[in-house]
Amino acid sequence: MDAAKYIWMNGEFVAWHDAKVHVLSHTIHYGNGVIEGTKAYKTKKGYAIFRLNDHTKRLKESAKMTLIDIPYSIDEMNRAQIQLVKMNEFTGDNVYIRPFAFLGYGVMGVYHKNAPVETVMSAWEWGAYLGEEGLQKGIKLKIASMNRPSNTSNMGKAKATANYLNSQMAKYEAIDCGYDEALLLDDQGYVAEASGASFFMVADGVLITPPSDNALISISQKTVIEIAQDLGIKVERRKISREEVYIADEAFLTGTAAEITPVRIVDAREIGNGSRGEMTEKLQSAYFDIVFGRNEKYAHYLTYVDGC
Repeated sequence: MDAAKYIWMNGEFVAWHDAKVHVLSHTIHYGNGVIEGTKAYKTKKGYAIFRLNDHTKRLKESAKMTLIDIPYSIDEMNRAQIQLVKMNEFTGDNVYIRPFAFLGYGVMGVYHKNAPVETVMSAWEWGAYLGEEGLQKGIKLKIASMNRPSNTSNMGKAKATANYLNSQMAKYEAIDCGYDEALLLDDQGYVAEASGASFFMVADGVLITPPSDNALISISQKTVIEIAQDLGIKVERRKISREEVYIADEAFLTGTAAEITPVRIVDAREIGNGSRGEMTEKLQSAYFDIVFGRNEKYAHYLTYVDGC
């Protein structure tokens, strides 16, 4: 990761390398923290943050679920992210923004309510999460040997740091086996989500994606569904079995970092023609037109850093 100039930390901008925490910070030991992933794109009018308010709102909601009291409003955190992108004077095509809140130094033991809350906004230039080649040609996806934890086992609707241990292990397994990414099933054997993205597939001209019954409620997934419906594509939200994935005509992942990344192989089975499919390419093109400010219909999703 390339260092940027500044990080916003508890209401102040500090130098990147000065943004430090104590080794006895509560979250390091017990895993309760919440994160977001937001992206700014370099448009003709300067950087624009895509769906900023939606992401910041979800951060606050995740914190409420996990009993973390973030001492800043959504508006305050939105302004901090805008100013952060401005002050860092980025030059690349896109910037990844990572807002997060965690429990700092002060108490130990599992009970967390007396631990201080630290709130941070960081940003850096980051290319395609699954590689530029992956965006063009597609990636190899492995269905993980472990399931996404059931709704009775954790706070799966919170974008919480502790939830990502499961994703981390699944992703490691996938890469260790020669794949690019992991797909996790739920405890009933249906598709939940990838390690950090939502799953879509195409069958007989219909775009299909699982419900959020056992997955994070995805802002990017909602965006893709909206784009598809505007393009006249039929969309179904229903449970998807492993076997259906294997015989899909197309498949792709979507998320803030993943954007729209085609899937060409799942568990050694070639999906469709083994490359980016026609519908996937159409949706991908539409998505990039939106985030780069080339589609006025979706301009309300963009927050321009320079106030354009």
